[in-house]
Amino acid sequence: MNITFKLYASLAEHLPPQVRPGNAMALEVEPSASIARIIEPFNLPPKLVHLVLVNGRFVPPEARATTTLAEGDVLAIWPPIAGG
Repeated sequence: MNITFKLYASLAEHLPPQVRPGNAMALEVEPSASIARIIEPFNLPPKLVHLVLVNGRFVPPEARATTTLAEGDVLAIWPPIAGG
């Protein structure tokens, strides 16, 4: 099954170099793969996986180990961002 995987801000450095400028890549995943399992190979620091959205809907931390995706879904992740 194919999804779109997006990493923003400093997390984009965990994407392959050729897709970093666009912050997104097509990703083939198992239909039963949870969000936690999908992001595991990217070695994202857990404290930086702050805002997780599937098709624009927030997925709370406690649901990331059990939430699965569907064909064509978009998984987007942002680190904590401070502003002023």
